[in-house]
Amino acid sequence: AIDLAMITLFSITLPWTAVGFWNAVIGLIIMRSNDDPAFTVCPPLADATDRSLVDTRTALLSCIRNEDTEAVGRNLNLMIEGLVDAGAGEHFEVFVLSDSDWPEVIAAEQALAAELAGRWHGHIAVTYRHRDDNSGFKAGNIRDFCERWGAKFDFMLVLDADSLMAPESILRMVRTMQSSPRLGILQTLMVGLPSASAFARPFQFGMRLGMKSFSIGSAWWQADAGPYWGHNALIRTAPFIAHCELPRLPGDGPLGGWVLSHDQVEAALMRRAGYEVRVMPVEGGSWEENPTTLPEYLRRDLRWCQGNLQYLKLLRLPDLHPVSRVQLLLAILMFASSPAWVMLMVLGASRMAIDIGPVYEPLPGQLLFWSIMAMIFAPKFASIIDALATPAGRQRFGGTPRLLLGSTTEALYSMLMGPIVAIGHSVFIGGLFFGRAIVWGAQRRAVHWVTPLAALRRVWPQTLLGIAAITWFAAHGPNGALLFSPFFIGALLAVPIAVTTSLPAFGLLLARIGLLRTP
Repeated sequence: AIDLAMITLFSITLPWTAVGFWNAVIGLIIMRSNDDPAFTVCPPLADATDRSLVDTRTALLSCIRNEDTEAVGRNLNLMIEGLVDAGAGEHFEVFVLSDSDWPEVIAAEQALAAELAGRWHGHIAVTYRHRDDNSGFKAGNIRDFCERWGAKFDFMLVLDADSLMAPESILRMVRTMQSSPRLGILQTLMVGLPSASAFARPFQFGMRLGMKSFSIGSAWWQADAGPYWGHNALIRTAPFIAHCELPRLPGDGPLGGWVLSHDQVEAALMRRAGYEVRVMPVEGGSWEENPTTLPEYLRRDLRWCQGNLQYLKLLRLPDLHPVSRVQLLLAILMFASSPAWVMLMVLGASRMAIDIGPVYEPLPGQLLFWSIMAMIFAPKFASIIDALATPAGRQRFGGTPRLLLGSTTEALYSMLMGPIVAIGHSVFIGGLFFGRAIVWGAQRRAVHWVTPLAALRRVWPQTLLGIAAITWFAAHGPNGALLFSPFFIGALLAVPIAVTTSLPAFGLLLARIGLLRTP
């Protein structure tokens, strides 16, 4: 019975792992066999030229809620300045769309909007709008814009508070959408803005390693039913207004009401309406800020977790493209696989201590373990191979020694972080059955130290499970501990990891020595 349960749990974890592996394999083949892989997987890019006339109207939507207005203003000023310098300002208009409910933040937003409007008067118009409530959350914020002003614009560029895009990337997207009338959503690859956070640095390094091969591979098989990640994406306004309004989900529980993870649902609805949804797998020109501490990372992840699990109520939407339906299912499994992994590890540890059935054979177990590790890390392996293949690729990561040392460091970091995140997901998903839901709050983006007590309040379940597991192995299964202990060691070290990676001095030290350097 235990073995059957373990096989069942393992089967739940396998789809996301297998898809990631094949994305990496396909991506590596395309990267090494094409001079410009982006054209291969996103044909509309080939139809646009850098000198074609921009003759459309695009709204830049800065969607904010209780954010640091200084950072928002910095990013908007950079984008506006770039578009004006490129001579394209007349084709754009900026909308600061606020859902804030803190009076001091609202006052700062109004001052920012007035400063932007005054500075760029005669070049790019700036409009500020504040909603008294945030019904529908971010999707409702954008829907309100569409109802008020959407008919005036051909396209809208959706931005988060931490979004920054190069003017060249924005104009390339606009020209691409102009030349492809059936292109509904064009999503960019987003990379992390430079950060002084020791937590964000390995996270950003890992993303840069795995993102390119993974995204190119997935863009190949997803084709015109691709992803939308909610920001740094250009959207054709008319079909979005006509076809992408989200339903309010039935029920009053955590999985009912407004849709939190609106983006992939809107992509599915856009594709259902006959418009293409594609990713532009070009590395550079599109940035976002990554969480600077482990507690902030978990808080953001749990909001995505609840939103993705709402897709359970949307899988049966009629007439969806098959790939769009697969996208929704994979988004669910991305979080549903976490409890399966945790239970698989717990049952595996229990199984070694119970003398039933065949004697435990370490070799097959280790072969399976390392096979799964290879599949999980395949996107990063693929990008390492691609980077090492050319001098320019090696130099982008600071040279071969830094690339290999950074890759090893990040791999170990990922192995420790994996169980911390998986246990966090599992505890949260368990709480959903009792009516627990995430609070829609502002992200704390600045680098800050997390005290041991604050860390323990956030990751005490991980710590408790780690202590229990290591004690169990010491008493019942020391031989099998080599197979399962990486999972539980990560859980045991959750508090030290949260505290040390939040130290500002540690982040500055990593930057100074050039470890985990990204292009």
